[in-house]
Amino acid sequence: METREIQSQGQAWKNRLDALKDLPALWRLLWDAAPLPVFSTITLRIASGLIPLGMLFAAKQIVDLISTVASGKQIDQQTLWYWVALEFGLAASTQIIGRLIDFCDSLISDRFSHSLSLRIMRHAMSLDLRSFEDAAFYDRLDRARVQATDRISMLTNAGWLLQRVVMLVSLAGGIVYYSPWLLIVLTLSVLPAFLVESHFAFLGYTLSHTLTPLRRALAYYMTLGSSRESVKEVKIFALQKHLEGKFQDLAEEVIRRNRQLARRRLGWGSLFAVLASAGYYGSYAFLAHEAVMQKMTLGTFAFMVGAIGGANGHLQIIFSLFSDIADQALFLRDLVLFLEEHPTIHSPVTPISMPKPIRQGLEFENVTFQYPGSDRKVLDGLNFKILPGQRIALVGANGEGKTTMVKLIARLYDPTEGRILLDGRDIRDYDIDEYRREIGIIFQDFIRYDLPVRENIGAGNIGKMQDDEALNEASQKSNLSSILKRLPKGLDQMLGRRFEGGVDLSGGEWQRVALARAYLKDAQILILDEPTAALDPMAEAEVFEQFAELTKDRMALFISHRFSTVRMADRIVVMSEGKILEDGTHDQLLKADGVYTKLFDLQAASYR
Repeated sequence: METREIQSQGQAWKNRLDALKDLPALWRLLWDAAPLPVFSTITLRIASGLIPLGMLFAAKQIVDLISTVASGKQIDQQTLWYWVALEFGLAASTQIIGRLIDFCDSLISDRFSHSLSLRIMRHAMSLDLRSFEDAAFYDRLDRARVQATDRISMLTNAGWLLQRVVMLVSLAGGIVYYSPWLLIVLTLSVLPAFLVESHFAFLGYTLSHTLTPLRRALAYYMTLGSSRESVKEVKIFALQKHLEGKFQDLAEEVIRRNRQLARRRLGWGSLFAVLASAGYYGSYAFLAHEAVMQKMTLGTFAFMVGAIGGANGHLQIIFSLFSDIADQALFLRDLVLFLEEHPTIHSPVTPISMPKPIRQGLEFENVTFQYPGSDRKVLDGLNFKILPGQRIALVGANGEGKTTMVKLIARLYDPTEGRILLDGRDIRDYDIDEYRREIGIIFQDFIRYDLPVRENIGAGNIGKMQDDEALNEASQKSNLSSILKRLPKGLDQMLGRRFEGGVDLSGGEWQRVALARAYLKDAQILILDEPTAALDPMAEAEVFEQFAELTKDRMALFISHRFSTVRMADRIVVMSEGKILEDGTHDQLLKADGVYTKLFDLQAASYR
């Protein structure tokens, strides 16, 4: 074996042992999820682990008593039936305890899976937006989600490991009493098989880790080929064969790499399994010789054969279970690392109170921003101010930093350089939840919740989700009322096609739902990113007529590519390459005859 391979093996074992350090954290999660079932299954498994030794001892007594009768001697039959009844009682106890263990394990499995899934969901929602815009994060999140179900087998194996260890210790006591060497031979014969299985289990973990991006890609192609959102384009552009081919190629690659590892595991595993069997049958032959030479009774022979058979089987299972637990603990590392990931955007230790009302407004002070992993400055030394009651429109080509400004205002990101002030204080000085409660935002890619209308609108202000008057008022402001009237269940109508009874809406209708969500929040700062992109011109005009009224005495910022709508703003800000090129009213910018005028004329020409 080459030096590099030896070092690799050593590192693999170090990784396994290091991974076991994460097990206490898992036990705490397990205990928190189901304390009584966990305590019960531990107690039952210990009791179950002691029963085989008792049954073997009872069997020894029965065989010795029968041997005595066979030799022509008299015995007390009551004693014989006592041992028979005891063995039956122990066997019956094993059946009952086994079912009780299964019952406890099913409770643990359900509670742990739900508890861990909730913890993962809660933790994911606490992380920064930057995490969700990182492909590597999705690999970690995907592996962490798997732990909520796949680690159930590890917990079950841990229970079996405890039970088998108790069995082994009790049986080993009987073997050692007669011959310590037998136990040593059994252990040494099983150890190589354990090491081989552990090695291939680690290779399996490494392969699984490597294949995560491929599996995510497989899931994505499956979604493209079977989702309502993509089916129209799949059919129109005849993408069926293309998607099938991409899926097939990836699937075959995953299968090929798994098959290679499985073949190697089969060959080496079979070889060392035979060695383990040789150790058992060598011990068996030794005991048979001892019995033939009359160095032990038939009862003792039966006891020892049962003990070494049980010990050999338990040793193999214990090594296998330990190896499996150690290697699954490597997967557990993915979960632990995910839960150790913390947001960088958070409230200060001693936050200041939000101003109500806002008096000085929002101000960008030399703000520069680059997305993580990128050298491009999306915003470059930006200075910009929004006064209370002002309505400001941001215009410019895609990718010029408009939506990024919105993300910074909402503290979904913090500036790379510079700062954003609210009433003269850095927005990082405020409690983040209190600060965000004063901001109502509808993004271009707003969520269409497959939930009732009530929850779709109520997402803007959870406290008003059951307030029909407030929900209807928000619907009125967003011109959603006419749509609500024709829905069979009104506010309680399920939207979307995911669940039975759901009603789907057009793009423009969904956008009105999103607008109602923003209006329900009743925030001091209202931000709309392309709020009317899916609306027809008449509906768009209606929205902005109301928008002017709704934004009175509020700071309002909206992004739009339609110059027919931005002209109603108090100020229009033209952006390019992360900087402000022009700032003024519609009339002022037209008179300046700059970038805004060119963009306006270009768009106006298409309507002539």
